[in-house]
Amino acid sequence: MRSLRGRLFALLLGATGIIWLCAVVWIGLGSRSELEHVLDTRLQEAARMVHSMVASGNVNASSTLPALEDGAYERQLSCQIWSLDGRLVARSSGAPDQSLAEDQEGYADRTVSGELWRVYTIVDHTKGVRVAVGDRIGLRDRLVRDILVGLIGPALLIAPIFGILIWLALARGLAPLRAVTDEIAKRDGEDMRPLSPRDPPEEIKPLTSALNELFSKVEAARRHEREITAFAAHELRTPLAGLKTQAQVALATPDGPGREQALRHIVTSVDRTSRIVRQLLALAALEAAPPPSAGAICNIGSVLRDIVGSMPRSDLVSVVIDDALDAVTLNGDPDDLKLVLRNLNENALEHMANAGRITWYALPDRNGVAISDEGPGVDDDELPRITERFYRGRNKSASGTGLGLTIATMAAARLGAILSFRKRSDRQGLIAELQWRTTSR
Repeated sequence: MRSLRGRLFALLLGATGIIWLCAVVWIGLGSRSELEHVLDTRLQEAARMVHSMVASGNVNASSTLPALEDGAYERQLSCQIWSLDGRLVARSSGAPDQSLAEDQEGYADRTVSGELWRVYTIVDHTKGVRVAVGDRIGLRDRLVRDILVGLIGPALLIAPIFGILIWLALARGLAPLRAVTDEIAKRDGEDMRPLSPRDPPEEIKPLTSALNELFSKVEAARRHEREITAFAAHELRTPLAGLKTQAQVALATPDGPGREQALRHIVTSVDRTSRIVRQLLALAALEAAPPPSAGAICNIGSVLRDIVGSMPRSDLVSVVIDDALDAVTLNGDPDDLKLVLRNLNENALEHMANAGRITWYALPDRNGVAISDEGPGVDDDELPRITERFYRGRNKSASGTGLGLTIATMAAARLGAILSFRKRSDRQGLIAELQWRTTSR
Protein backbone atom coordinates (compact mmCIF):
# COMPACT_ATOMS: atom_id res chain seq x y z
CA MET A 1 0.00 0.00 0.00
CA ARG A 2 1.64 3.25 -1.18
CA SER A 3 -0.73 5.74 0.49
CA LEU A 4 0.26 6.72 4.02
CA ARG A 5 -3.33 7.66 4.72
CA GLY A 6 -4.57 4.30 3.45
CA ARG A 7 -1.93 2.45 5.45
CA LEU A 8 -2.83 4.27 8.66
CA PHE A 9 -6.51 3.69 7.97
CA ALA A 10 -5.95 -0.06 7.53
CA LEU A 11 -3.80 -0.24 10.67
CA LEU A 12 -6.28 1.69 12.81
CA LEU A 13 -9.28 -0.21 11.48
CA GLY A 14 -7.48 -3.54 11.92
CA ALA A 15 -6.33 -2.66 15.43
CA THR A 16 -9.84 -1.55 16.37
CA GLY A 17 -11.30 -4.76 14.96
CA ILE A 18 -8.81 -6.89 16.91
CA ILE A 19 -9.57 -4.99 20.13
CA TRP A 20 -13.31 -5.37 19.53
CA LEU A 21 -12.90 -9.09 18.82
CA CYS A 22 -10.84 -9.58 21.98
CA ALA A 23 -13.49 -7.69 23.93
CA VAL A 24 -16.22 -9.92 22.50
CA VAL A 25 -14.28 -13.07 23.42
CA TRP A 26 -13.56 -11.75 26.91
CA ILE A 27 -17.15 -10.66 27.47
CA GLY A 28 -18.44 -13.94 26.06
CA LEU A 29 -16.28 -16.03 28.39
CA GLY A 30 -17.12 -13.82 31.34
CA SER A 31 -20.81 -13.81 30.49
CA ARG A 32 -20.91 -17.59 30.19
CA SER A 33 -19.34 -17.98 33.62
CA GLU A 34 -21.69 -15.47 35.21
CA LEU A 35 -24.68 -16.92 33.35
CA GLU A 36 -23.95 -20.45 34.52
CA HIS A 37 -23.65 -19.22 38.08
CA VAL A 38 -26.98 -17.38 37.88
CA LEU A 39 -28.76 -20.28 36.20
CA ASP A 40 -27.37 -22.78 38.69
CA THR A 41 -28.67 -20.58 41.48
CA ARG A 42 -32.09 -20.51 39.79
CA LEU A 43 -32.05 -24.31 39.55
CA GLN A 44 -31.33 -24.57 43.23
CA GLU A 45 -34.09 -22.07 44.12
CA ALA A 46 -36.63 -23.88 41.89
CA ALA A 47 -35.74 -27.27 43.41
CA ARG A 48 -36.16 -25.91 46.92
CA MET A 49 -39.53 -24.39 45.99
CA VAL A 50 -40.80 -27.73 44.68
CA HIS A 51 -39.40 -29.51 47.74
CA SER A 52 -41.26 -27.09 50.00
CA MET A 53 -44.47 -27.95 48.12
CA VAL A 54 -43.80 -31.65 48.65
CA ALA A 55 -43.08 -31.11 52.32
CA SER A 56 -46.37 -29.22 52.77
CA GLY A 57 -48.32 -32.07 51.16
CA ASN A 58 -49.47 -30.10 48.12
CA VAL A 59 -48.08 -32.64 45.66
CA ASN A 60 -49.32 -36.22 45.16
CA ALA A 61 -48.91 -38.93 42.58
CA SER A 62 -51.51 -37.43 40.25
CA SER A 63 -50.24 -33.90 40.46
CA THR A 64 -48.80 -31.99 37.56
CA LEU A 65 -46.25 -29.45 38.71
CA PRO A 66 -47.02 -25.87 37.66
CA ALA A 67 -44.64 -23.79 35.61
CA LEU A 68 -41.87 -22.65 37.87
CA GLU A 69 -41.66 -19.15 36.32
CA ASP A 70 -43.37 -17.41 33.45
CA GLY A 71 -40.22 -15.95 31.85
CA ALA A 72 -38.83 -17.13 28.52
CA TYR A 73 -36.00 -19.06 30.12
CA GLU A 74 -37.88 -20.36 33.18
CA ARG A 75 -40.53 -22.04 31.04
CA GLN A 76 -37.74 -24.32 29.87
CA LEU A 77 -37.10 -25.64 33.39
CA SER A 78 -38.26 -29.21 33.96
CA CYS A 79 -39.05 -30.75 37.32
CA GLN A 80 -39.49 -34.38 38.44
CA ILE A 81 -40.35 -35.92 41.82
CA TRP A 82 -39.34 -39.53 42.30
CA SER A 83 -39.89 -41.80 45.24
CA LEU A 84 -36.80 -43.35 46.70
CA ASP A 85 -38.03 -46.77 45.49
CA GLY A 86 -37.94 -45.48 41.86
CA ARG A 87 -41.55 -44.43 41.18
CA LEU A 88 -42.35 -41.15 39.40
CA VAL A 89 -44.50 -39.15 41.81
CA ALA A 90 -45.00 -35.99 39.73
CA ARG A 91 -43.47 -33.98 36.97
CA SER A 92 -43.84 -30.65 35.18
CA SER A 93 -45.24 -30.31 31.70
CA GLY A 94 -42.52 -30.83 29.09
CA ALA A 95 -40.30 -32.78 31.47
CA PRO A 96 -38.68 -35.86 29.89
CA ASP A 97 -39.87 -39.36 30.77
CA GLN A 98 -36.37 -40.48 31.69
CA SER A 99 -35.24 -39.67 35.19
CA LEU A 100 -33.33 -36.45 35.72
CA ALA A 101 -32.55 -37.21 39.36
CA GLU A 102 -29.18 -38.35 40.64
CA ASP A 103 -28.60 -40.53 43.70
CA GLN A 104 -26.51 -37.77 45.24
CA GLU A 105 -27.78 -34.32 46.11
CA GLY A 106 -26.48 -31.24 44.34
CA TYR A 107 -25.54 -30.30 40.80
CA ALA A 108 -24.83 -32.78 38.04
CA ASP A 109 -24.66 -32.96 34.24
CA ARG A 110 -26.80 -35.76 32.77
CA THR A 111 -27.52 -36.94 29.27
CA VAL A 112 -31.23 -37.58 28.86
CA SER A 113 -32.59 -38.84 25.54
CA GLY A 114 -29.36 -37.83 23.81
CA GLU A 115 -29.48 -34.28 25.19
CA LEU A 116 -27.24 -32.81 27.87
CA TRP A 117 -29.00 -31.42 30.96
CA ARG A 118 -27.87 -29.47 34.00
CA VAL A 119 -29.72 -30.89 37.05
CA TYR A 120 -30.00 -29.98 40.72
CA THR A 121 -31.27 -32.79 43.02
CA ILE A 122 -32.69 -32.72 46.58
CA VAL A 123 -33.14 -36.03 48.45
CA ASP A 124 -35.70 -36.03 51.29
CA HIS A 125 -35.42 -39.24 53.28
CA THR A 126 -38.21 -38.16 55.63
CA LYS A 127 -40.75 -37.91 52.81
CA GLY A 128 -39.04 -40.63 50.82
CA VAL A 129 -38.77 -38.53 47.67
CA ARG A 130 -36.13 -37.18 45.37
CA VAL A 131 -36.76 -33.76 43.72
CA ALA A 132 -34.85 -32.92 40.51
CA VAL A 133 -34.98 -29.67 38.54
CA GLY A 134 -33.00 -29.28 35.33
CA ASP A 135 -32.57 -27.31 32.15
CA ARG A 136 -30.93 -28.03 28.80
CA ILE A 137 -27.28 -27.05 28.28
CA GLY A 138 -28.16 -26.16 24.70
CA LEU A 139 -30.46 -23.46 26.03
CA ARG A 140 -27.64 -21.98 28.03
CA ASP A 141 -25.41 -21.97 24.94
CA ARG A 142 -28.15 -20.18 23.03
CA LEU A 143 -28.35 -17.51 25.70
CA VAL A 144 -24.60 -16.91 25.48
CA ARG A 145 -24.85 -16.71 21.69
CA ASP A 146 -27.63 -14.18 22.00
CA ILE A 147 -25.38 -12.03 24.19
CA LEU A 148 -22.52 -12.21 21.68
CA VAL A 149 -24.85 -11.42 18.80
CA GLY A 150 -26.02 -8.44 20.79
CA LEU A 151 -22.44 -7.25 20.93
CA ILE A 152 -21.37 -8.10 17.38
CA GLY A 153 -24.51 -6.87 15.69
CA PRO A 154 -24.15 -3.20 16.70
CA ALA A 155 -20.42 -3.40 15.93
CA LEU A 156 -21.15 -4.47 12.35
CA LEU A 157 -23.65 -1.66 11.98
CA ILE A 158 -21.31 0.92 13.49
CA ALA A 159 -18.18 -0.28 11.61
CA PRO A 160 -18.89 1.72 8.39
CA ILE A 161 -19.59 4.88 10.40
CA PHE A 162 -16.49 4.26 12.49
CA GLY A 163 -14.41 3.74 9.34
CA ILE A 164 -15.63 7.04 7.87
CA LEU A 165 -14.77 8.84 11.11
CA ILE A 166 -11.26 7.31 11.10
CA TRP A 167 -10.76 8.33 7.46
CA LEU A 168 -11.86 11.91 8.16
CA ALA A 169 -9.72 12.07 11.30
CA LEU A 170 -6.67 10.90 9.34
CA ALA A 171 -7.33 13.51 6.67
CA ARG A 172 -7.38 16.21 9.33
CA GLY A 173 -4.35 14.77 11.14
CA LEU A 174 -2.29 14.59 7.93
CA ALA A 175 -3.27 18.09 6.84
CA PRO A 176 0.05 19.65 8.02
CA LEU A 177 1.97 17.11 5.94
CA ARG A 178 -0.21 17.94 2.95
CA ALA A 179 0.46 21.65 3.55
CA VAL A 180 4.23 21.06 3.49
CA THR A 181 3.85 18.99 0.30
CA ASP A 182 1.80 21.71 -1.39
CA GLU A 183 4.28 24.40 -0.37
CA ILE A 184 7.18 22.45 -1.88
CA ALA A 185 5.18 21.62 -5.04
CA LYS A 186 4.46 25.33 -5.67
CA ARG A 187 8.15 26.25 -5.62
CA ASP A 188 10.47 26.39 -8.59
CA GLY A 189 13.98 24.99 -8.69
CA GLU A 190 15.54 28.29 -7.60
CA ASP A 191 13.53 28.75 -4.42
CA MET A 192 15.56 27.45 -1.47
CA ARG A 193 13.81 29.41 1.29
CA PRO A 194 13.27 27.49 4.54
CA LEU A 195 9.87 25.92 5.06
CA SER A 196 7.79 27.68 7.67
CA PRO A 197 4.52 25.79 8.27
CA ARG A 198 2.16 27.32 10.79
CA ASP A 199 2.30 25.62 14.16
CA PRO A 200 3.61 22.28 12.85
CA PRO A 201 2.97 19.16 14.96
CA GLU A 202 5.91 17.56 16.72
CA GLU A 203 5.90 14.68 14.22
CA ILE A 204 6.29 17.09 11.27
CA LYS A 205 9.06 19.21 12.79
CA PRO A 206 11.86 16.64 12.12
CA LEU A 207 10.78 16.45 8.47
CA THR A 208 10.67 20.22 7.98
CA SER A 209 13.98 20.62 9.84
CA ALA A 210 15.63 17.99 7.64
CA LEU A 211 14.23 19.63 4.47
CA ASN A 212 15.37 23.07 5.61
CA GLU A 213 18.83 21.69 6.31
CA LEU A 214 18.87 20.09 2.84
CA PHE A 215 17.77 23.38 1.25
CA SER A 216 20.55 25.15 3.14
CA LYS A 217 23.15 22.65 1.91
CA VAL A 218 21.91 22.87 -1.68
CA GLU A 219 21.96 26.67 -1.54
CA ALA A 220 25.47 26.64 -0.07
CA ALA A 221 26.62 24.25 -2.82
CA ARG A 222 25.06 26.44 -5.50
CA ARG A 223 26.59 29.56 -3.98
CA HIS A 224 29.94 27.80 -3.90
CA GLU A 225 29.59 26.83 -7.56
CA ARG A 226 28.72 30.42 -8.47
CA GLU A 227 31.75 31.67 -6.53
CA ILE A 228 34.04 29.20 -8.26
CA THR A 229 32.60 30.08 -11.66
CA ALA A 230 32.96 33.81 -11.01
CA PHE A 231 36.46 33.34 -9.64
CA ALA A 232 37.55 31.18 -12.55
CA ALA A 233 36.12 33.67 -15.04
CA HIS A 234 37.89 36.55 -13.32
CA GLU A 235 41.21 34.80 -12.76
CA LEU A 236 41.37 33.29 -16.22
CA ARG A 237 40.41 36.52 -17.94
CA THR A 238 43.64 38.26 -16.85
CA PRO A 239 46.19 35.64 -18.01
CA LEU A 240 44.26 34.96 -21.22
CA ALA A 241 44.16 38.65 -22.00
CA GLY A 242 47.87 38.83 -21.21
CA LEU A 243 48.53 35.87 -23.47
CA LYS A 244 46.76 37.54 -26.36
CA THR A 245 48.55 40.83 -25.77
CA GLN A 246 52.00 39.26 -25.48
CA ALA A 247 51.34 37.09 -28.52
CA GLN A 248 50.44 40.22 -30.50
CA VAL A 249 53.57 41.92 -29.22
CA ALA A 250 55.69 38.91 -30.23
CA LEU A 251 54.14 38.87 -33.68
CA ALA A 252 54.75 42.57 -34.18
CA THR A 253 58.30 42.56 -32.79
CA PRO A 254 61.21 41.41 -34.91
CA ASP A 255 63.83 39.10 -33.47
CA GLY A 256 65.49 40.63 -30.48
CA PRO A 257 65.09 41.28 -26.73
CA GLY A 258 61.51 42.58 -27.08
CA ARG A 259 60.31 39.43 -28.79
CA GLU A 260 62.09 37.23 -26.23
CA GLN A 261 60.54 39.18 -23.34
CA ALA A 262 57.06 38.82 -24.87
CA LEU A 263 57.56 35.09 -25.21
CA ARG A 264 58.67 34.86 -21.60
CA HIS A 265 55.52 36.68 -20.52
CA ILE A 266 53.50 34.20 -22.57
CA VAL A 267 55.15 31.31 -20.74
CA THR A 268 54.42 32.96 -17.38
CA SER A 269 50.77 33.50 -18.28
CA VAL A 270 50.44 29.91 -19.47
CA ASP A 271 51.94 28.67 -16.19
CA ARG A 272 49.55 30.79 -14.13
CA THR A 273 46.55 29.68 -16.20
CA SER A 274 47.64 26.07 -15.92
CA ARG A 275 47.96 26.39 -12.13
CA ILE A 276 44.51 27.97 -11.79
CA VAL A 277 42.89 25.22 -13.87
CA ARG A 278 44.80 22.51 -12.00
CA GLN A 279 43.74 23.86 -8.61
CA LEU A 280 40.11 24.22 -9.67
CA LEU A 281 40.11 20.64 -10.93
CA ALA A 282 41.77 19.45 -7.72
CA LEU A 283 39.20 21.28 -5.59
CA ALA A 284 36.31 19.80 -7.59
CA ALA A 285 37.85 16.32 -7.37
CA LEU A 286 38.25 16.56 -3.59
CA GLU A 287 34.65 17.69 -3.10
CA ALA A 288 33.29 14.88 -5.28
CA ALA A 289 35.65 12.18 -4.02
CA PRO A 290 34.20 9.27 -2.00
CA PRO A 291 35.37 8.72 1.59
CA PRO A 292 39.02 7.64 1.70
CA SER A 293 39.68 3.93 1.84
CA ALA A 294 42.65 2.05 3.25
CA GLY A 295 45.79 3.61 1.79
CA ALA A 296 49.40 2.60 1.32
CA ILE A 297 52.56 3.28 3.31
CA CYS A 298 54.02 6.50 1.91
CA ASN A 299 57.57 7.69 2.60
CA ILE A 300 57.45 11.44 3.18
CA GLY A 301 61.05 12.14 2.11
CA SER A 302 60.67 10.26 -1.17
CA VAL A 303 57.34 11.95 -2.00
CA LEU A 304 58.77 15.41 -1.26
CA ARG A 305 61.83 14.88 -3.46
CA ASP A 306 59.57 13.80 -6.36
CA ILE A 307 57.40 16.90 -5.90
CA VAL A 308 60.31 19.36 -5.63
CA GLY A 309 62.12 17.73 -8.56
CA SER A 310 59.10 18.07 -10.84
CA MET A 311 58.54 21.78 -10.09
CA PRO A 312 60.34 24.64 -11.87
CA ARG A 313 63.53 25.62 -10.05
CA SER A 314 64.55 29.13 -9.11
CA ASP A 315 68.08 30.38 -8.69
CA LEU A 316 66.93 32.71 -5.89
CA VAL A 317 65.01 30.19 -3.78
CA SER A 318 66.40 26.93 -2.44
CA VAL A 319 64.30 24.04 -1.10
CA VAL A 320 65.96 21.97 1.61
CA ILE A 321 64.56 18.55 2.61
CA ASP A 322 65.78 17.20 5.95
CA ASP A 323 67.19 13.69 5.63
CA ALA A 324 65.23 12.70 8.76
CA LEU A 325 62.08 12.74 6.62
CA ASP A 326 63.27 9.54 4.93
CA ALA A 327 62.36 7.75 8.15
CA VAL A 328 58.85 9.30 8.36
CA THR A 329 55.98 7.37 6.79
CA LEU A 330 52.20 7.75 6.66
CA ASN A 331 49.53 5.17 5.97
CA GLY A 332 47.22 7.01 3.58
CA ASP A 333 46.24 7.77 0.01
CA PRO A 334 49.37 8.75 -1.98
CA ASP A 335 47.44 11.20 -4.19
CA ASP A 336 46.03 13.05 -1.16
CA LEU A 337 49.49 13.22 0.41
CA LYS A 338 51.03 14.60 -2.81
CA LEU A 339 48.23 17.15 -3.03
CA VAL A 340 48.95 18.45 0.49
CA LEU A 341 52.71 18.61 0.10
CA ARG A 342 52.62 20.09 -3.43
CA ASN A 343 50.26 22.90 -2.46
CA LEU A 344 52.22 23.73 0.69
CA ASN A 345 55.43 23.88 -1.35
CA GLU A 346 53.80 25.97 -4.11
CA ASN A 347 52.34 28.36 -1.54
CA ALA A 348 55.78 28.90 0.00
CA LEU A 349 57.36 29.47 -3.43
CA GLU A 350 54.64 31.96 -4.45
CA HIS A 351 55.42 34.19 -1.45
CA MET A 352 59.23 34.00 -1.81
CA ALA A 353 59.63 37.02 -4.06
CA ASN A 354 63.24 37.56 -2.93
CA ALA A 355 66.02 35.10 -2.35
CA GLY A 356 65.47 32.74 0.53
CA ARG A 357 65.17 29.18 1.66
CA ILE A 358 62.28 26.78 2.15
CA THR A 359 62.93 24.02 4.66
CA TRP A 360 61.07 20.73 5.10
CA TYR A 361 61.72 18.91 8.38
CA ALA A 362 60.20 16.21 10.60
CA LEU A 363 58.17 17.01 13.71
CA PRO A 364 59.21 15.49 17.06
CA ASP A 365 58.58 11.73 17.38
CA ARG A 366 58.24 11.59 13.56
CA ASN A 367 54.54 12.34 14.03
CA GLY A 368 54.33 14.77 11.14
CA VAL A 369 56.14 17.08 8.76
CA ALA A 370 56.61 20.87 8.71
CA ILE A 371 57.61 23.47 6.14
CA SER A 372 59.05 26.89 6.93
CA ASP A 373 59.68 29.74 4.51
CA GLU A 374 61.26 33.19 4.59
CA GLY A 375 58.42 35.05 2.94
CA PRO A 376 56.46 38.04 4.25
CA GLY A 377 54.49 35.85 6.66
CA VAL A 378 50.87 36.38 7.75
CA ASP A 379 49.47 38.88 10.23
CA ASP A 380 47.94 37.48 13.40
CA ASP A 381 44.40 38.52 12.48
CA GLU A 382 44.70 36.73 9.11
CA LEU A 383 46.00 33.38 10.36
CA PRO A 384 42.51 31.90 11.02
CA ARG A 385 41.38 32.87 7.50
CA ILE A 386 44.23 31.76 5.26
CA THR A 387 42.56 28.41 4.53
CA GLU A 388 39.31 30.06 3.34
CA ARG A 389 38.53 29.73 -0.34
CA PHE A 390 39.84 32.58 -2.50
CA TYR A 391 41.25 34.43 0.51
CA ARG A 392 44.62 35.89 -0.45
CA GLY A 393 45.34 38.26 2.42
CA ARG A 394 47.26 41.49 2.50
CA ASN A 395 50.58 40.00 1.44
CA LYS A 396 49.13 38.29 -1.60
CA SER A 397 51.31 37.29 -4.49
CA ALA A 398 50.62 38.33 -8.03
CA SER A 399 50.03 34.77 -9.23
CA GLY A 400 48.23 33.41 -6.15
CA THR A 401 44.69 32.06 -6.38
CA GLY A 402 43.65 31.72 -2.74
CA LEU A 403 42.94 28.01 -3.24
CA GLY A 404 46.25 26.31 -2.44
CA LEU A 405 45.88 26.16 1.34
CA THR A 406 42.16 25.33 1.02
CA ILE A 407 43.04 22.29 -1.08
CA ALA A 408 45.84 21.33 1.29
CA THR A 409 43.50 21.48 4.29
CA MET A 410 40.85 19.33 2.59
CA ALA A 411 43.39 16.74 1.47
CA ALA A 412 44.94 16.66 4.98
CA ALA A 413 41.52 15.94 6.48
CA ARG A 414 41.13 12.97 4.12
CA LEU A 415 44.49 11.68 5.36
CA GLY A 416 43.34 11.96 8.96
CA ALA A 417 45.90 14.70 9.59
CA ILE A 418 45.73 18.20 11.06
CA LEU A 419 47.18 21.16 9.17
CA SER A 420 48.10 24.18 11.30
CA PHE A 421 49.96 27.46 10.69
CA ARG A 422 52.02 29.83 12.83
CA LYS A 423 54.44 32.68 12.36
CA ARG A 424 58.15 32.11 12.64
CA SER A 425 59.65 33.36 15.91
CA ASP A 426 63.24 33.64 14.72
CA ARG A 427 62.59 35.75 11.64
CA GLN A 428 59.96 36.74 9.09
CA GLY A 429 58.09 33.87 7.50
CA LEU A 430 55.43 31.20 8.01
CA ILE A 431 55.51 27.63 9.33
CA ALA A 432 52.93 25.03 8.27
CA GLU A 433 52.76 21.79 10.28
CA LEU A 434 51.07 18.61 9.04
CA GLN A 435 50.58 16.36 12.06
CA TRP A 436 49.21 12.81 11.94
CA ARG A 437 46.32 11.86 14.22
CA THR A 438 47.69 8.32 14.23
CA THR A 439 51.22 7.31 15.14
CA SER A 440 53.56 7.12 12.13
CA ARG A 441 56.22 4.52 11.60
